[in-house]
Amino acid sequence: MYRKGRGEVETEVYNSRQERQSTFLNFFAHQVPGNEDNDDSLDTDIPAQSIGYTPSTMHSTVTTATILPSHVEKRRPDQDHESKQEQASATSQEDLNGFFWTYTEEPHKTRRQQIIKAHPEVLKLCGPEPLTIPLVLAVVGLQIACAYALKDSPFFSWTFVLTAYVIGATANQNLFLAIHEISHNLAFRSPFANRFFAVIANLPIGIPYSASFRPYHLTHHKSLGVDGLDTDLPTSLEAWFLDSVAGKAFFCTFQILFYAVRPMMVYKLPLTWIHAFNIAVQIAFDALIVKYLGGKALGYFILSSFFAGSLHPCAGHFIAEHYVFSQHSQSLQASNTASDKLDAPPETYSYYGILNVFTYNVGLHNEHHDFPAIPWTRLWKLNEIANEFYNDLPCHRSWVGVMWQFINDKEVGLWCRVKRKEGGRLVGGNASAHAQPIEITR
Repeated sequence: MYRKGRGEVETEVYNSRQERQSTFLNFFAHQVPGNEDNDDSLDTDIPAQSIGYTPSTMHSTVTTATILPSHVEKRRPDQDHESKQEQASATSQEDLNGFFWTYTEEPHKTRRQQIIKAHPEVLKLCGPEPLTIPLVLAVVGLQIACAYALKDSPFFSWTFVLTAYVIGATANQNLFLAIHEISHNLAFRSPFANRFFAVIANLPIGIPYSASFRPYHLTHHKSLGVDGLDTDLPTSLEAWFLDSVAGKAFFCTFQILFYAVRPMMVYKLPLTWIHAFNIAVQIAFDALIVKYLGGKALGYFILSSFFAGSLHPCAGHFIAEHYVFSQHSQSLQASNTASDKLDAPPETYSYYGILNVFTYNVGLHNEHHDFPAIPWTRLWKLNEIANEFYNDLPCHRSWVGVMWQFINDKEVGLWCRVKRKEGGRLVGGNASAHAQPIEITR
């Protein structure tokens, strides 16, 4: 009896997936007049009608590059097991120090489909949250008020530094994550309004950030763990050089700089109108602050942003979301055969503690990756409705504890991330700019 080869199955699966996706409208796909950024949407596998979205007459500004194999080779059934062993062997030679290389699809799309099938009512949770708008304006106002209050204080005084750490860092972390929400088009229904409002939320951060964050972050969702696309992943150089207690302490202290610089080292985005607008508005705002409140006021914004991405309780979410902890060494030691290493541990972790109050519930990270179209105020409801899907997933109980263990546990480090070489979508750039071959081996 004839059995289809692996290549034929891959081709059929890909064609089926393309046909299925063509039946869905992307929730975030809107036209922004004059936008050449091409970074507008996320695949949610959610029918537009189910969330009350009416397609506009404008064209989508989304350009995504799906990295496919240059050829699909027919394979005999008896080659499948050999191929799996070769993949594991190549992975082990490629990276002896321990990134988890996997050849499976990221888990969130599959779980999302399962949840929709079991609980179709979760689709009603999708859509913008207007409460985000006044909260952002309030925090921006709070930061300007603090800058005014500190304009005559010595920069290195306890008053200045403690205010920047306790109030400023918490406020700017809140604004980082407000921009995260807005990047998913979850403040306004209009994409243009979301772009503009993200620039407003950016003001107390002191450095133009929102326009670049959005395409890099959406690529992180579309290409979770894909080497060369997901800029949330540490590079091998970082993981090797910082593989010590001192190195990890340095990383945690200056992680805001790593997250700012690393994306540009992985791949560069084209400069678009929204980037230029973000830069121009930020420079103008900073100049006004310096003119009317003085340089110390601007210094307060910058110091607050630094603390927000440093050794601050709320900064623990950067590490907690996707790093693998004690399971890392145990999983490597338990892998007696090469093929066992293909089974990676969970790659996304939620946190259900009190600090979610200050961070737009970003701790509910499995829930967010499963349904990026659901805003922060409704993620707890998603968890309640589909609790059987989340109850048994590993999670963190303390962001402070996460950072402490990350620094001090010799079995945890920047190597503790799940990586894959297959597929992925580049958002906000063009395909030719990231045309390195990525072979799909699954």
